[in-house]
Order: sequence, then C-alpha cells, then structure tokens
Amino acid sequence: MPKLTTLVAAVLFPVSVPWMASAQVPDPIAAPGETLIAMLHAEGAQIYDCKLDSEGKLVWQFREPIATLLMDGKTVGWHYAGPSWELGDGSKVVGRVVARAPGTTPQDIPWLKLEAVSQAGAGRLTGATTIQRLNTKGGVAAGACEAVGALLSVPYSADYVFLKNRS
Repeated sequence: MPKLTTLVAAVLFPVSVPWMASAQVPDPIAAPGETLIAMLHAEGAQIYDCKLDSEGKLVWQFREPIATLLMDGKTVGWHYAGPSWELGDGSKVVGRVVARAPGTTPQDIPWLKLEAVSQAGAGRLTGATTIQRLNTKGGVAAGACEAVGALLSVPYSADYVFLKNRS
C-alpha cells in the first residue's frame, strides 16, 4: 500500500499543495521519519546524447536535466546536471539516486528518491537529506538517434520534495 507522506505534507503546507494533493509516494521511494522542508514544481527538459551502447548500437543516453523550479507559480530556482537544485536564496543541494519507481505512463520518467550528497549556501534547502521526484510528466527519449553526438531535448515536468532527518 502506498505511503501517504504527501497527504501529510498537504495538510501541513496547504499553500503549495494543488499539484501535490494527488501524489501517493510508492514504498520504494518513501522517506519515513523525515520532515518536509520544501516542495517545488519543475518545468523543463531532459537532455539526451546519441551514443554507442555496449553492442555498438546508437541509443539515446541521458545527459542532464534543465528545468526552472517554481513555487506558487513563481520562479525560485533551477535544476541542472549533478543532479543539482539551486535556489535564488543561495541554497544548493546535489543528489544521488538511491531508489526508483515507474512513472505513471511509459512516456513519463521514473519517480526517484535521491540522497543529498553535498550542500552549499544557506536558505530554504539547507539541511535537506532526501529529495523525491514525483508526479513526472514526459521526459522519456523516443525515436532513433542517427548520429553520435546528436542531442535530444524532451519536455518534462515533475514535483520535487525536499526532506530532512528529524533531529
């Protein structure tokens, strides 16, 4: 049965919740015992490189995300390679994927649980220990790549939940 972490967050933080209200966090990416510090919506693209795989076939390989981070409809920061999340208040977190759950459709990139591996600055993201990527729409590379080095930009959106250990 899915965790209802997001429902609790929706009750505690009603201002930023319309896009979070429907999310139920699957067990593999749940973060029990952690406290919500921020919920941000991302609009951007997943960037892919055309490369040779281990069998010598041309395939799209994920390169990096490029997205604007929004809160209450206003731009508050950026999401980019690392993966990194950086806010206008100077806070920055870099994460590492530790768990996945499938997206809602085959065209949606997976939902993720990431561990914060480094931080910089002071602000809203200070102290984040876990990042969840939820409610993904789009972002999956489709179609053949035909030349090594070609790039593909696939639009996506997602919700990012930043959590910290209770202390």
